[in-house]
Amino acid sequence: MKVLMVCLGNICRSPLAEGILQSKLDPTLHQVDSAGTAAYHVGEPPDKRSIAIAAAHGIDISGQRARQFQVEDFELFDRIYVMDHANYQNVLHIAPNEIHKNKVQLLCGQQEVPDPYYGGDKGFAQVFDVIDQACSTLKKSLTDG
Repeated sequence: MKVLMVCLGNICRSPLAEGILQSKLDPTLHQVDSAGTAAYHVGEPPDKRSIAIAAAHGIDISGQRARQFQVEDFELFDRIYVMDHANYQNVLHIAPNEIHKNKVQLLCGQQEVPDPYYGGDKGFAQVFDVIDQACSTLKKSLTDG
């Protein structure tokens, strides 16, 4: 099972989601990656605040590098989880067909994962908790069904 986490720039939310979900799954059965809908930060590591909050929870995301979501990702991944409605619409907009569109879901149901980029450390801690809870739920669906 291959899972892709998507946010805007691939430096805050989706790298956290990638690292958190990876930490909960058997790497021999599941592959997790992340991408951004925009190319603002391609090749850059995650935001230092994302790296710090992940590290505080024993998760190392420092080796990740931002990349932009590509149409080919629809073929490479079984499930695509997006952090907010705007990026959800951006991903659906480039989906080649209904089969690909059906792979795309919001990570937290209809709730958005807020973008902590312009906030302080507290925002990153809150986003970590939201994503961690969503990934715990997601783990159950990936390993039970």
